[in-house]
Amino acid sequence: MFSGIKKEKYLWVGISFGLCLVFIFFSFSPFVYAQSSAQDDQSEYITVIQQVMQFIKNYYVDDVDTKKLYEGAMKGMFESLGDPYSVFLSASDMDDLSDTTTGKFGGVGMYISKYYGDTSFDEEHLPFVRVVAPIEGTPAFRLGISAGDYIIKIGDKSTENMPLDEVLKMLRGEPGTSVNITILRGDDIVFTLDIIREDIVVPTVRMDIIGKDIGYLRIIQFTPMTPEDIKAGLEDFRKKGYKSLIVDLRGNPGGLLSSVADIADFFLSDEVIVSTRSKIPSENRVYKSNRKTIIPPDMPVVVLIDKGSASASEILAGAIKDNRRGVLVGEKSYGKGSVQQVRAIGDGGFKLTMSRYYTPSGVNIDKIGIAPDREVKEEEFTEEETESYKVLVEKFKIQEFVKNNPAPSEKDIASFISRLRGENIVLKDRFIRKLIRNELNKKNNDPPVYDLEYDLVLQEALSIIQKGDLKGNVSKQN
Repeated sequence: MFSGIKKEKYLWVGISFGLCLVFIFFSFSPFVYAQSSAQDDQSEYITVIQQVMQFIKNYYVDDVDTKKLYEGAMKGMFESLGDPYSVFLSASDMDDLSDTTTGKFGGVGMYISKYYGDTSFDEEHLPFVRVVAPIEGTPAFRLGISAGDYIIKIGDKSTENMPLDEVLKMLRGEPGTSVNITILRGDDIVFTLDIIREDIVVPTVRMDIIGKDIGYLRIIQFTPMTPEDIKAGLEDFRKKGYKSLIVDLRGNPGGLLSSVADIADFFLSDEVIVSTRSKIPSENRVYKSNRKTIIPPDMPVVVLIDKGSASASEILAGAIKDNRRGVLVGEKSYGKGSVQQVRAIGDGGFKLTMSRYYTPSGVNIDKIGIAPDREVKEEEFTEEETESYKVLVEKFKIQEFVKNNPAPSEKDIASFISRLRGENIVLKDRFIRKLIRNELNKKNNDPPVYDLEYDLVLQEALSIIQKGDLKGNVSKQN
């Protein structure tokens, strides 16, 4: 069907939590001044902009709000950079950003992104709003929105030419209100959803012990609270006698650089975590871990990644991989290798890409991602299986079954699969059962922390640990 984010400075390296929302750099901060010839050009352009704004104010057929002209000019300037992470922030946008970094806001619960520039690195990338990951326990998560889905319409408006800040404003709102979106999944699976907005409280980690002594740590995102949450969890693991650790970064869209650097300290002893490079000397930094770790240096570590693992997630995964501290299992990560800073100006502000980050081996993974040491993913669908999956999704058959069978027995599930066979659904039993399990978990206020029965990536991680098969499988990012 189709082809082809007044506060102190933040170092923000997440997918910007969906706040990819843009500034004329004159009058503050030394770094904004260009060299003399460029300054002459800049002065000339500023004069022209002032003249045009005044002309519009004087002669446009209707009265014009000067602030509206200013914000339009600012947004256009940042959009001209072709960087979805460098954006102008209105006063409300700054409030939204504060809500997100503190972990609570009103909306539907998903991280989104949109590329405005060159997308040739991804032949399948479409000019719509892409879901990086749904937030666990939110309306978007419960309705089955997945990483990699595209929001192609909000209400009756296409998102193809819609700025991301406008998308965010349409998705966020008062709890209890509804928003209609149209989702594109894969090549031609299209379905609409009415999502009821809620107060979104962003979780940070989930953890549990698998078996007797395998610690399972799922990092959902990197907020100011995440390091302390993980530290408390690791202390609990220690009391329970854990002997190995699985770190699940799948679907983690990123967060704060300071947060991920603190967490990397738990794993690495006096080693490079990440470096940042910029044309601004003060932004050229090397982040190194402390000498003392929390996790024993000889403890086996396996890290799980997928296409929803972005930015800060990739910093942690890259640091563990390049320092040969653990094995990466799963799918190639998202590929966001830039660092943004948020600056306040007036009652608004802006977010600007100030540097790019590099893994310890010196690689910037922007638009590339980090490859796992062992690739594990679901089998590719055949053309016939894709058509069957399309029917299940577009006709909400799994959701309908779970609605009618909130606690299905084995007999109920077998009977349902049998009916699907009669409707020419050819998907494997295991995949249908996995869809049912996932849907049941979405209705559960306290879903299981992990799924050993259907999670192939987690199964492989356990196999690696149980076989002691960690050495010889770790490679640097390249």
